[in-house]
Amino acid sequence: MSRLIAFLATIFLAVPLAHANPTFWRGEWPQTDFSRTTITDWSEIRSGGPPKDGIPAIDAPKFLRAKSERRIAGNEPVMTLEMDGQTPRAYPIRYLMWHEIVNDQVGGIPVAVTYCPLCNSALTFDRRVQGRVLSFGVSGKLRMSDMVMYDRETESWWQQALGEGIVGQMTGVQLDMLPGWMESWDQFRTRNPEGLVMAEPDFNRSYGRNPYQGYDSSSRPFLYEGEDPPHGVPPLERVVRVGDRAWPMTRIRREGGVTEAGVTISWEAGQASALDHGTIAKGRDVGTVRVRDAQGRDVAHDVMFAFAFHAFWPDGRWMVR
Repeated sequence: MSRLIAFLATIFLAVPLAHANPTFWRGEWPQTDFSRTTITDWSEIRSGGPPKDGIPAIDAPKFLRAKSERRIAGNEPVMTLEMDGQTPRAYPIRYLMWHEIVNDQVGGIPVAVTYCPLCNSALTFDRRVQGRVLSFGVSGKLRMSDMVMYDRETESWWQQALGEGIVGQMTGVQLDMLPGWMESWDQFRTRNPEGLVMAEPDFNRSYGRNPYQGYDSSSRPFLYEGEDPPHGVPPLERVVRVGDRAWPMTRIRREGGVTEAGVTISWEAGQASALDHGTIAKGRDVGTVRVRDAQGRDVAHDVMFAFAFHAFWPDGRWMVR
């Protein structure tokens, strides 16, 4: 476990669990309606270390043409968004690692590109909710080791892995998830030489470094006390989640891809783990998956750690055969 994770754990352990109560949060969250929630046990919500907006989300990011970008190594992961009629966009994990949320506009659609390093969950959402456009920030809170986002308009809290409001006015509201996937920079720019890539943000961060060195080889997730996954699947093994089903990455890689349950999941080498080596580009090869339906259309999915799937989909189906 990296020095940063150990440091954050020290901070957390110094805070009494009694503080897992809205009474102690109202000063920082005066607009949040804590009377509306799906949370039954407030101790599930914990401080991840940084305060509200201590991890700054990116708004209105700038972009470069893919052929002009020289900072990013070819095997580094990027979050790809390809929407009909729009120039494909790549959001490098080297930036999302430090910002976790990018509020962007693609054509006429406002989107939030999100990444939770502790769950390896990378999801893109439509920011239009109930006739209004929301913008998202990082609350500094974790639940089951997953990022709790908040919207700036109502200060409701949202579970990133679920895309669902869990505290406040937006409790129970579901964000629409857009088809996107994580792939290597080489894979993106080979397919989209005229595509766009998010430019380096104007913050003093060690972009290209992984502050969670060795995390995805750890035996236990950070700030997670739930059950281990079933079937002997290691807690920090990557799984491909489609709806309430999860395919272990080891199976997909071993079989070279699978076709079942109405989807085809392909696998291709060439993408570095963002959570392995201290330098992202030196991470071990974990490969890239694409998920398509019977008509060849991209399907919204996530490549997350097994413990997180089990935590948020306790009755989910494990595609382990």
